[in-house]
Amino acid sequence: MTVEDPGSSQPSSDQEPRHKLRTITDARTLRALAHPVRIALLEELVLGGALTATELGERIGESPTTCSFHLRQLAKYGFVEEAGGGKGRARPWRLTSIGMSFPSTHDDPATELAASVLSRLVWDRQIDRYRTWVENKAAYPRAWRDAADESEYLFYLTPAELKKLNQEITDLVLAQYQGRLADPAQRPPGSAPVELLTFSFPIRLPEAEGEPGSGGETPSDGAG
Repeated sequence: MTVEDPGSSQPSSDQEPRHKLRTITDARTLRALAHPVRIALLEELVLGGALTATELGERIGESPTTCSFHLRQLAKYGFVEEAGGGKGRARPWRLTSIGMSFPSTHDDPATELAASVLSRLVWDRQIDRYRTWVENKAAYPRAWRDAADESEYLFYLTPAELKKLNQEITDLVLAQYQGRLADPAQRPPGSAPVELLTFSFPIRLPEAEGEPGSGGETPSDGAG
């Protein structure tokens, strides 16, 4: 996942999140976030802007009471805040950051486990949305069906090269399109929310020097 300093810039209006990205590295916060209702609430707030517990409940299929409880927990850990106006369940909530990242590797085993649990939860939801697209794409206009893509690439990289490739992809996406998520005025007519998923991982351990296909010299069997 993308790791980036969230910075400290202030919004241009009260309706915009204060930060662009938030990086989460402590186990307690990771565990607090790893709940399907809380992830669903954050996903809806990204798409819908400030929403009340009742509105959120209608969108994710949960009761306003359930949403209110989980919104308060998310607020406790700094993920959401009251947007102002309304009382009780009619109070709108908004995100405090437009995105988040949680590195999957940590020196602390407890933090690594918490990040792994959260990562699996998020990826499961994202893959479910992809399955929904595959099952329902016939209902979309031809232009969207033609524009959507499913590709696989296989190549040999070092860890440093793979890290560099992922950073270049992230920089490209953030530089060109992230502003549209926070500011609806930047969205061109006819645009829709698009989810881009990337997986990059070694499919096997690298071969040891001297093994077939490693590029190294095969040890002699002793024959003269």
